Amino acid sequence: MTTPTTATPPTADAAASSPPSGTASVGGPASTGSAGSGAVPRHRWHEDVQALFVGTLFVALGVVLFRHAGLLTGGTAGLAFLMHYATGWNFSVVFFAINLPFYLLAWQRMGGAFTLKTLAAVTLLSALAEAIPHWLGIQHLATPYAAVMGGLLAGTGMLILFRHRASLGGLNVLVLWLQDKRGWRAGHVQMALDCSIVLVAMAFVPLSQLLWSIVGAVALNLTLAINHRPGRYMAV
Repeated sequence: MTTPTTATPPTADAAASSPPSGTASVGGPASTGSAGSGAVPRHRWHEDVQALFVGTLFVALGVVLFRHAGLLTGGTAGLAFLMHYATGWNFSVVFFAINLPFYLLAWQRMGGAFTLKTLAAVTLLSALAEAIPHWLGIQHLATPYAAVMGGLLAGTGMLILFRHRASLGGLNVLVLWLQDKRGWRAGHVQMALDCSIVLVAMAFVPLSQLLWSIVGAVALNLTLAINHRPGRYMAV
């Protein structure tokens, strides 16, 4: 969809000030509520594995709802939707291919662990977006529901991935890097980029579907803007 030296987690730039007792700025000073304890809890490998699967599953279901309703979203997923609608090319193949150039930036700026997790997440999403329609039959889907629920599912899935130092590649990598280096809120930056991509789709998507696509993009990114704030989540 359509957002960090060892995978630096998405935070404001270097956590300008220490968070209050009992909270932690991910990647910065942390307080566990006891004196002298400054270690930030870290996710274990099996927790990262389940997060990659659950996060991409949520996003994939959102993608399926969007595609079934003829909607699109932002980021590299939005670009893949555009090419899918314009040419009929397979969404999953296009999405996987579009993300390939961004792995170099991810490796240089975000570290090897982040890049490998992101590669795994993109691969999983590509596979699940193709598999889910064979597992789930949709007889009727109202466009407003597809827009809102698809956006909420995708936003929640991306939130899970972000908190485990992963993303869905492409613009997600750029967005997380900007939040880490510049302190720009990931949800706000992603929303601006997503809405821009949706507007480009005017040549391929009916106006009504375009407007509902914007609603979906807003739902997705409000989920990130409200819930993905530095200092609110301790484990990294």
